[in-house]
Amino acid sequence: MSITEPVTATIVPRPAVAALPSYAAGKPPKPAEGLTPYKLSSNENPLGPVPAAARAAAEAQGLHRYPNPFGEALRAELAAHFEVRYDDVVTGTGSLGALTQIITTFAGTGEDGAADEVIYAWRSFEAYPIVVGTAGAKDVPVPVTPQGRHNLEAMLAAITERTRVILLCTPNNPTGPALTHTEVTEFLTKVPSDVVVVVDEAYLEFVRSPDPVDGLALYRQFPNVAVLRTFSKAHGLAGLRVGYSIAQQSITEHLRKAAVPFGVNAVAEAAAVASLRHIDEVYARVEKLVGERQKVTEALADAGWQIPETQANFVWLPLGAKSLDFAQAAGVQALAVRPFAGEGVRVSIGEPEANDRFIALCRTYSGLPGVA
Repeated sequence: MSITEPVTATIVPRPAVAALPSYAAGKPPKPAEGLTPYKLSSNENPLGPVPAAARAAAEAQGLHRYPNPFGEALRAELAAHFEVRYDDVVTGTGSLGALTQIITTFAGTGEDGAADEVIYAWRSFEAYPIVVGTAGAKDVPVPVTPQGRHNLEAMLAAITERTRVILLCTPNNPTGPALTHTEVTEFLTKVPSDVVVVVDEAYLEFVRSPDPVDGLALYRQFPNVAVLRTFSKAHGLAGLRVGYSIAQQSITEHLRKAAVPFGVNAVAEAAAVASLRHIDEVYARVEKLVGERQKVTEALADAGWQIPETQANFVWLPLGAKSLDFAQAAGVQALAVRPFAGEGVRVSIGEPEANDRFIALCRTYSGLPGVA
């Protein structure tokens, strides 16, 4: 049967969309003879969900029915678990979906036709400029320090009368360092009260620093704070796409207008609720990954690498121009890592064998640029 070629035409998107970078997800590993391939490119939890969550997903009923419109069962569970108000919780398709709700609600194009501004550290989560640009707002990236940390003073200096949202990613993806509660509290006292500050805590459970950010305490103290969290990392439910934000009702009453109805599906909601009810098992799995993280970071230090202090489930190799070369070398070893051309390579903490193979590669790789 012959295929008739369709009539073609030039379809042009909005200029803001045409200018956006494309999101680059972590690629799967390529097989190599005699080696088990491992994906260390997407910050996934290699241990998977706790058994109760897996069972809840497998046994979910009523798949021919629409799920709860706004994740009501999960919101109730989260409210009870964190001792927050039910109306302060808004669910989304992963923390990225929850973030999109916030940006769509509070940043875009003003009545005067000028773009609102959103400040964030850079390099940070690569979806930030995409979400901001899609909303029609102007992104204001503030370079991280040589140690891969947020430069909070520079972020404060970047605030203008057009600033609507500030994003704090802690621990920072992809560099790894976490902010402290003390410095974020001081930062918030200097931010105008009408600017929404998003504390993105996607990797919260992996933090072991002496003064960790307490997002819930910040949300209770500062009405302009929105805490962003996910079930993709510590809970091992990345494939089900479920996250949430917690903020005071002056924020959430507007977020619910922008939330996509039925955004969290029935399977995801059931699994997330079950995972919360078995949180001790979740923490036990996280502790195993933290132990592997310590093994990796100590081995890299012994091999002469100088990397940012990571509080997440990944490490950052500041390889600069050698980033793509290192990723290729990892590929030969059946390891998929996440290179950022000209900047560095992010490597997730994976299975023990994968981590051992990564360490072995780092011990033999030449040229070890470090962090001052």
